[in-house]
Amino acid sequence: MKNVLLIAAAVLVLCPHPAFSAAESSSRSHKAASRQDYLRLADEVEAMLREDVLDAWFPRAIDGQNGGFTSTFSRDWKPGRSQGKFSVFQGRMTWISAEAAMRRPELKERFAAIAERGVEFLTNVLWDKKYGGFFWGVDDRGEISPLYTDGKELYGESFAIYGAAAAYQGTHDPKALALAQNGFRWIDEHAHDARNGGYFEWLTREGKAVQDDGGVSAKTVPAGGFLIGYKSMNTHIHLLEALSQLYEVWKDPIVRQRLEELLELVRDRICVQPGVMNLFFTNDWRPIPGHDSYGHDVETAYLMLEAEDVLGKAHDPKTERMARMLVDHALAYGWDDRMGGFYGEGTTFGKAENLQKDWWVQMEGLNSLLLMHEKYGDETDLYFKKFLKQWDFIKNYQRDRQYHGIYPSIGADGIPVSTEKGQIWKAAYHDGRALLNVSERLRRLAARNGGGTQ
Repeated sequence: MKNVLLIAAAVLVLCPHPAFSAAESSSRSHKAASRQDYLRLADEVEAMLREDVLDAWFPRAIDGQNGGFTSTFSRDWKPGRSQGKFSVFQGRMTWISAEAAMRRPELKERFAAIAERGVEFLTNVLWDKKYGGFFWGVDDRGEISPLYTDGKELYGESFAIYGAAAAYQGTHDPKALALAQNGFRWIDEHAHDARNGGYFEWLTREGKAVQDDGGVSAKTVPAGGFLIGYKSMNTHIHLLEALSQLYEVWKDPIVRQRLEELLELVRDRICVQPGVMNLFFTNDWRPIPGHDSYGHDVETAYLMLEAEDVLGKAHDPKTERMARMLVDHALAYGWDDRMGGFYGEGTTFGKAENLQKDWWVQMEGLNSLLLMHEKYGDETDLYFKKFLKQWDFIKNYQRDRQYHGIYPSIGADGIPVSTEKGQIWKAAYHDGRALLNVSERLRRLAARNGGGTQ
């Protein structure tokens, strides 16, 4: 059966996880990477961050005519046909601008101004002044469009909050914090499910949750792939990420409560053994048959641990165990050991079925593999070896050496399936965050292995 219900806790007893055995059998006397190895890699990663993300996207993505950011670009960075202004893209570009300003002091002046432009667009155009909340998207003139409708989706709300909270962190502009706070208050008032936990995802313009009749709906959210009337893994992991960012700058007790709730839902309901995630759920969290997405697995491993860091908690062993299982399962079933790189998706215990390698999956994999190495490198060299192969794959196949930037998708043969550098779902966020994190983590590892980082 192609679609399988991903409830595999009992199956784990009968089917030991292959990656667990690989990790356990890896030599405990392996040769650790040297300080110089980590620093060399950090320099390579930082160069890609600057050349293929920050300098590639900015300032060309700034829309000086309509405000906000332009999303469509060809391989050689020529602007394409506009897809309007999508809340997810606008929030992501605001976020990466703010993070660059905050985490790279030498870039602060340049990128703080860009983040402020993003906040201005989120506030003046995407925020619904009549009913509150952020529109799912608008046309270039800032008007409601048939592509996006006048509805609101929690996935989009989450990225607008994420971008605004980061902008406050990076610029200390009180308008950015106020916007993030207003966004949270709106979703919590209109979309929080007090009975079952989590959030209703698709809302009318006025903020009324759209429900379905209880069967698997064929209707999907415009400009997205979300089932209307159901809860999804994808929206909830990004709500987790958004509220983590918000709680960093606003220690509100309700935000903390919701963040803890989301962490538990993601870890204990959405994630299941042997390290997979259900994609869709009824409102009372009964899973709907679907496939496992390896990219979301490795991304969520990072997001759960990040949430606990933001909450100021020691990592719960349950969280650490699930995070590691997610990465191990993706390595066991979704990893290309010949060329490197993670495939798209597959069933719980079957071979990968979607063999394309999307840019965001590779970048999230790079981030989480090094995180696993940082945590477990003293007991196994498995994750660092995979990290090195993943980095080689990105350098050799995913990066466009001629025009710079990252190809969106690579086929199993190593040839780009698509070459456009930008569209509404491809911003500078997955690659920007991963390269920021990896560059910094490599320097921490260098410091841990022999002194300073210079």
